[in-house]
Amino acid sequence: MNQILSKHSILYKYLDIDGAKMMLSNSDLQFTNATQFNDPFDCHPSLIDFSKVPNERCKGWPPNIIEELESNQFRRNRENAWVCCLSKCFNSLLMWSYYNSHRGVCVGLDMKKVSQYLNPSLGEMVDNFAYEVQYRDIIEKPDYFRDENNLFHYQMCTKAKVWEHEQEVRMFIFEPVPWCMALLPNQNDKDGPIDYKKIRAFPKIGGKCFESIYLGVNIDKKEKDKIIRVAKELNPDIKVYQMETDTNAFKLDTSLINF
Repeated sequence: MNQILSKHSILYKYLDIDGAKMMLSNSDLQFTNATQFNDPFDCHPSLIDFSKVPNERCKGWPPNIIEELESNQFRRNRENAWVCCLSKCFNSLLMWSYYNSHRGVCVGLDMKKVSQYLNPSLGEMVDNFAYEVQYRDIIEKPDYFRDENNLFHYQMCTKAKVWEHEQEVRMFIFEPVPWCMALLPNQNDKDGPIDYKKIRAFPKIGGKCFESIYLGVNIDKKEKDKIIRVAKELNPDIKVYQMETDTNAFKLDTSLINF
């Protein structure tokens, strides 16, 4: 598993306008429970093979019981892990297209500074390193009983190659503390209790963590002015870029907005 050391990295968060306003206004990061992703394979315990139980592990128990007991830990991993998903790139055509057809925002984060805010008080386990997602053509299941690799990170950071354009990087908080959990605006409990796993975690980070913002090609002028104002209030030194289309190639360029 490839680790991206926070002291060397700027990583990026793609957001729609509302998400960008929330993130910049509240100076926080969003962590989502691993069961809530749109890819059904994501973080699934079936990515690991528990079926080849060695005889010496049985100790009188049938192999299927041992398989069930050992795999339970990885089911809990998926249920108890909240994940912050970032990207190594700010100029992906597909990623910009996902967020309001290039009307959104991409936030650049200084990971050395971010890591200083992700401390053990935020949850049962807090990992302030960022881990690269590995993309594969087929499911290459490691053998739980014989593979010496870090199977937790294999489970949490292995995705189908179709997602490779995201260049995703992840951080984790296990069982976040209640005070950093918050409902999104479209969530409510009028129909009964809300599933705890559907609630996002929003740990606070400092304004200096926000190194840059990139404004979508089609961003609304009024929204653009609001985003710039909020970003400058958060970090007066933040760099603001306007995304532009390259007229000679199918790619995006940037221009720095000077103030």
